[in-house]
Formats: sequence, C-alpha cells, structure tokens
Amino acid sequence: MAGILVHGFYLGGTAIAIAHSIPAGLSALIPGLQPILTSTIANRWLGERVTPLQWGGLLLGLGGVVLILHNRPMTGEAGLGWLASVLSLISITLGTLYQRRYCNHIDWRAGNLVQYVAVTIFFATGAFLFEERVVHWTREFVLALAWLAVVLSIGSIGLLYWLIRHAAATSVASLFYLVPAVTALMAFLLFDEKLDAIAVAGMALCAAAVFLVNRRF
Repeated sequence: MAGILVHGFYLGGTAIAIAHSIPAGLSALIPGLQPILTSTIANRWLGERVTPLQWGGLLLGLGGVVLILHNRPMTGEAGLGWLASVLSLISITLGTLYQRRYCNHIDWRAGNLVQYVAVTIFFATGAFLFEERVVHWTREFVLALAWLAVVLSIGSIGLLYWLIRHAAATSVASLFYLVPAVTALMAFLLFDEKLDAIAVAGMALCAAAVFLVNRRF
C-alpha cells in the first residue's frame, strides 16, 4: 500500500502532470499544501499533537510558497493534468502517514524491496493496458531514467522514510516547504529564470517555517 501510494500515484501523478503541460509553478505550489494536509490528518489519525506554534509555522510556510511563486505562470492544460497533480498531493500525504503508522518497524531493506516489486507490477500493468510499450533509448532518456530510479525513487524516498521513522509526521511534512524554494533557486542557476526580492523573502519564510515546526522546547 505504501509503495503504490508513494512510488505509484505520487511519482506517477507528477509525471502525468508534466506530460500534460502543468506549469512548474503549479507543480511546486500543490506540494506546498502537503504539510497542512498531513498535519490535519496526523492530528486525528496518529494522535500527534500539533502545537499552536507549529500551526503558525505551517501557515507561515504556505505564505512563503505563495511569495516564491508570485510571478510564475500558473496556467496549463486542464483535465487529466490537474487531476494528476491533486492526486499526487493526496497520495504523498496518505503514503507518508501510512508508512508512519504501519511500516515503521519493518526492516528498511525488506520493506523497500516489497514496495519496489509492488510498484513495478503496478506500472507494468498500466503500461500494458494504456501504452504502446515502445521505448526510444536515447542518451537523454537513459540519464533521466537513472536520475528518477537512483536519486528520486531510491535516494530521496529512502531519505523520506528514514525521516518518517525518526520524526513526527508534521515535522517531516514541513520540509516540503523547501521544495518550491529549492526549485526556484535551481531554475535561477540553471535556466536563468527570474528570482526577485519577493521570491527571496518567500524562501526565508519557508526556512523559518521549517525551523518553527521542528523546534524542540
């Protein structure tokens, strides 16, 4: 279940959104809602207490996300792409909470293996049902595939599961506020996209939000 939610619907939904021309701004904004959604559910489902200061930090982070994305395009293909973006948000939220509640005491190597096998079957079934199953083995495709498999699926998701095991769901979710900030900074360095004072202020707010949510008294 955790593998299908996180690797299947979350990463798959993100890929579908990109394929349907959803702008980077919207793709970064939707995960910005994930900490709020996670904290709301965790407060009831996992019994985790979210303090008023943490709620303030979560709202501060959401404000920072809005500032970072204030001048970025927010339009794109309607329909399946928008649905996929929302589905990815819900899936990463439920997958994180499910992993926290039911999978925390499973050996990480065995647990990851089971998740990778499950999602391989999931995607293989989808490919046979909905795609032509023709692959063009270009250098760009191989490099992108290696990045997605090694860095994203194994590296970043493995790190996410390690954080879930050692921290509260709300604290882990607050780190998603850094995604739009890092995205904007990388776009500035790699693609010469505009990064103005308002966006920099938004980055500072996101960093402050993560600090407040994870601060220990």
